[in-house]
Amino acid sequence: MLYPLKFKPIHKTKLWGGSKLSRYYRHDAGELTQVGETWDVSGVEGSESEVENGFLAGNTLNELVEVYMGDLVGDAVYNRFGDQFPLLVKLIDSAQNLSIQVHPNDEIAAERHNMSGKTEMWYVLDAEPGAFLVAGFCCPMDKTTYLQLVAENRLEEVLQKHPVSKGDLFFIPAGCVHSIGAGCVLLEIQQTSDLTYRIYDYNRLDSDGQLRELHTDLAIDAIDFEHWQNNKIVPADLHNDVAKVVECDYFVSSIIKVDKPQEYDLAPIDSFVLLTVLEGHVKCEFDDDYITLVDGETMLIPAEMTSLLLIPTGEVKLLEVYVKSE
Repeated sequence: MLYPLKFKPIHKTKLWGGSKLSRYYRHDAGELTQVGETWDVSGVEGSESEVENGFLAGNTLNELVEVYMGDLVGDAVYNRFGDQFPLLVKLIDSAQNLSIQVHPNDEIAAERHNMSGKTEMWYVLDAEPGAFLVAGFCCPMDKTTYLQLVAENRLEEVLQKHPVSKGDLFFIPAGCVHSIGAGCVLLEIQQTSDLTYRIYDYNRLDSDGQLRELHTDLAIDAIDFEHWQNNKIVPADLHNDVAKVVECDYFVSSIIKVDKPQEYDLAPIDSFVLLTVLEGHVKCEFDDDYITLVDGETMLIPAEMTSLLLIPTGEVKLLEVYVKSE
């Protein structure tokens, strides 16, 4: 029988990365510096997560999908995505501003790269004073105006910058121009894709002293100029300590608050569930075993499981993510 899975984080060094993921989130990077991301649940080829707990330890996520199919991910999910695990979970630490970028949708990504597009959401785990995120434009935009601003190196003037603090949520659909400003630590849930078009990078040099490559020509058809605004998500009021925050074609996410032991009913969901601790410490009991999660940690609950017991230490805030049946 399958059981909740934890994976070894995969560390990604970045020009803009910092040290907070190692210091505060139990993601020991060893001697690595400038760790900008950890990939905590990943089926991306070449960066596949490896199980660290139980009898399946050492197996990769993709190997488990191939063997357990619908028992692991849900029959509807397996029928839709096959052996490709559909979501990628990251922690991001931005010691510097990330580039201004956009991700293509499924149609463009498939046609150009034979890959999935990239729709994502962010939950801010921590933010320094003055930290911000970029999401969308601050005024209506069209291709001609956009290209003129890029040519004049004035794109920053029309970006929508959102001051952020701990607990803020953003939904970033494919086609939305966006960036993460310096001083943020956030959780990112996204489609399984590592496809990014960089459109502005503050004239920053890479480790070889060269300007980093921009993808202006590729990006122009990927940007959604019709939906130019993108605002912070304000979660609905908690109902029975659950508040849905995002529901899209690729995932459904909800905030769950737990302050006493309670059964976590999974029976209605025909999908795997990703459960991430946003604040606190929780023990998850199942059969005659248990797993513990602390701030920033994620576990994958197989679709065949119908319930487990959540035992919090004080009040715990969790993010629940699954794939909706079509």
